[in-house]
Amino acid sequence: MTDEEIQFANIDPSERILLMSHCLRPSQSCTAKYDKKGLICDDNCKEICVIGRLRKTALSLNYKGVCIAPGGRLAIKYVKEMLPEGIVAIACHKELEEGIEAVAQLGGEKKAPSILTVPLTKDGCVDTEVDENVALNTIRIGCNNHGS
Repeated sequence: MTDEEIQFANIDPSERILLMSHCLRPSQSCTAKYDKKGLICDDNCKEICVIGRLRKTALSLNYKGVCIAPGGRLAIKYVKEMLPEGIVAIACHKELEEGIEAVAQLGGEKKAPSILTVPLTKDGCVDTEVDENVALNTIRIGCNNHGS
C-alpha cells in the first residue's frame, strides 16, 4: 500500500465520502434525477450500473455520504457541507487535479481530508468508464480495520 492508502485506511468509513462524476451513468437508460445535490439514484433502481454498485458499496460500509456530481463546483460544495476526513474521488484526470487543489484550498482550522483518486479509464463527459475493481478496492481500503 502507498503512504496515502495507509493514511486513508486509518480513517473510519463513517468519516469518508465518495465523490463520483455523473458522466459514469448510462445516458440512454438512467432514470435518476438531478437536484441541487447532484444525481440522485433511487435505491430501487432497475438499472444495474457502475454508479449504483459503487454507491451501494460505500453506503453499506457506512460511508458518511455519496455525491454524484455534474461538476467540480458541486463536489467541492458537498465536501464543505460534509467535512469528511477521507474522500474517494472518481473522475477524469482534469477534474481530479482541480478537485484536489480546491480541497487543499479549503484549509481553515481543520486538516485537509485524505484523498484517494480513481481516474476514469474512458472519459469524454458521457458514458465514461472506470475500472470497477480498482474503484471497489479503493472504497474498501481499511474497512476491515473498522469492523465493517
